[in-house]
Amino acid sequence: MTAEAQRFAGRAALVTGAAAGIGRAVALRLAAEGAQVLAVDIDAAGLDATRQAADGAVVAHVGDVTDHAQCRAAVAAAVAEFGRLDVLGNVAGIARGEHFGAVTESAYRQMMAVNVDGYFFMAQAAIPHLLPAGGVVVNVASNAGLMGQAYTVVYCMTKGAVVQLTRALAMEYLKTPLRVVALAPGGVDTGLTRGYQMPTDVDWDLVMRYTGQRGMSTPEDMANLFAFLASDEARNIHGTVVSSDGGMTAG
Repeated sequence: MTAEAQRFAGRAALVTGAAAGIGRAVALRLAAEGAQVLAVDIDAAGLDATRQAADGAVVAHVGDVTDHAQCRAAVAAAVAEFGRLDVLGNVAGIARGEHFGAVTESAYRQMMAVNVDGYFFMAQAAIPHLLPAGGVVVNVASNAGLMGQAYTVVYCMTKGAVVQLTRALAMEYLKTPLRVVALAPGGVDTGLTRGYQMPTDVDWDLVMRYTGQRGMSTPEDMANLFAFLASDEARNIHGTVVSSDGGMTAG
């Protein structure tokens, strides 16, 4: 039994994107450390797999983060189930490689809706419940929100918005017990990245500038950092974006 094994005993968390990848790893890590977890995703089968992996220690909730009403419903479900909310994990996200000029309006709107609207709506619904608990919002940003990257203009825009959402919320709630933080991964070995494709005619000299030299991290690496940031051990970290990218954004 490690010192941090029960950091979230008696606490409740809502984690989006919990059917796979980083979201699943976060949900499982928080549950393993004693939290009651509402796992939210549009993928019912993936959520069931997460629930089974946690031996039933998480509650599955099918919901679409792009829909304001469904975000409110997910938060309401967590509070009804657990009687409180201490941690919001905004993890759900999508990514694509694409030529800027070829981005369709529907593709643009979809990425903005998942990667930005969902974070905003979830935070707006959750914060009234997080405030009395002295809770925390942990947003998953990206190294792409901190640096320019070719062929990912819309994705970079969305993750830059997550960075600024984190900082601006931190300032607005500076005089309250609420904490708002973000983690910014580089490449993470998930289904999303394994299925990631670039257009065949890209300039790979541009792409290789931000591929990193230390390989990809794992979802569990991100869950480790998430659990620290959401815990009392990080009580003085507020409004900060913590990079975990193998030095990609260091210089």
